[in-house]
Amino acid sequence: MTWLRGLRARLVITFVLVGGLSAVGAAGLTYFKARDNLLSGVQDRLLDDFRNRVLLLSRDVPLPADDNELELLAEDLEVGDREVYVVRDGGIPSDARITAELRRTVSGREELAWQRVTRDGVPYLVGGSRVMFRAGGQPSGITVYLVESLAQAADDEAAVLRAAQAAAVPVVLLAVLAGLLAARGVLRPVADLDRAARRLGEGRLETRLPVRGGDELARLAGRFNETAAALEHSVGELREMEARSRRFVADVSHELRTPLAAATAVTDVLETGADRLDPDAGAAARLVTAEVARLAKLVDDLMEISRFDAGAAVLNLNHVDAGAAVAACLRSRGWTDAVDAYLPPGIRLPVDPRRLDVIVANLVGNALRHGAPPVTVRLRADAATVTVEVADHGPGLPADVLPHVFERFYKADAARARSEGSGLGLAIARENALLHGGDITVAPGPGAAFTFTLPRCRP
Repeated sequence: MTWLRGLRARLVITFVLVGGLSAVGAAGLTYFKARDNLLSGVQDRLLDDFRNRVLLLSRDVPLPADDNELELLAEDLEVGDREVYVVRDGGIPSDARITAELRRTVSGREELAWQRVTRDGVPYLVGGSRVMFRAGGQPSGITVYLVESLAQAADDEAAVLRAAQAAAVPVVLLAVLAGLLAARGVLRPVADLDRAARRLGEGRLETRLPVRGGDELARLAGRFNETAAALEHSVGELREMEARSRRFVADVSHELRTPLAAATAVTDVLETGADRLDPDAGAAARLVTAEVARLAKLVDDLMEISRFDAGAAVLNLNHVDAGAAVAACLRSRGWTDAVDAYLPPGIRLPVDPRRLDVIVANLVGNALRHGAPPVTVRLRADAATVTVEVADHGPGLPADVLPHVFERFYKADAARARSEGSGLGLAIARENALLHGGDITVAPGPGAAFTFTLPRCRP
């Protein structure tokens, strides 16, 4: 579920960011639009009023106008807090808020020119125009300038900003809430799909997803259900085939035991008298005896495997001395001289003695048949486990063989059609180890080293 939590976090963050940025962007655009409309409206009103007053009042000014006439025109043009300066063309007004840039612009055009200027934190609208009132639009030689405070407009702008900020907060919260709900709506079917996939992976093949709506996620859920149904059907068929195969192996093995018992009795008699037969008949008797014994071993191994497959294998536990049990296995098979064993006494554990004997016999027998001397058996223990290592000094196992050594009937050498064993020894040994709660592992060469561990205490 870690990936799902990460996806949930990313989706929530994405939806919240998109919603929040959209809300903030909308509020910002609203603010800037309202501000521009507000300032443009105030500015256009002031400039139009000033332009009209200049056209109206400048008609009564005699030309050439003296300084008193210019002062009177300036007083007539002043309204409220507006400051007006009337100078002759090229003259410099005494107000520093009328910039040189504006004066150059005014001197080069006939229309009213303006700009916004801020002094001591107060915004001003500053404009200027040459007076054109002679016939034919000739200049009069007089230039008028206005300086008007935009403080009220700035206050109105600040009010608009505060309103936009106040409106943005609930909008952002609503956007965040909408993002969370949207993320939840997207993630719920994804979480359902994740849980269903995990249940399917755990073997619960009857798992299905509810299909809601007709979007991509609904189609994905439908496809999942189709796949799960097909998988359930296929696995069901495979399980039935496997069950039939196991029953067949178990039945055949069971049916073979009676004739094999009779054949074994006959071959024992033949082997006993083989020395009294002529050489060819004696060799044939010994060959038949060996093959019947091999067939009997194969049938016994098949019966043992079928018990594991059917879940019928049980443990008959006893507390035994592990070193003594391994030594008894070696001694009973005449391997004492062929194996270098280190078996410290006093290491006790609960095991099924017969199954422990099977594990040791298969591992040591495999090392003696396919490895090279010396074959070593080492026993060691800690507080939790007992470990037995069986190693030889042969060529070892290739890396591509290691994953398959415990498979049934697996042969490392594909060209070897027959072997002395049944091909089930290592598989049976590992099944016995697993039945005890332990395991068997194998390490690459030089030589092959098989290590099996068993718990010292049963849970």
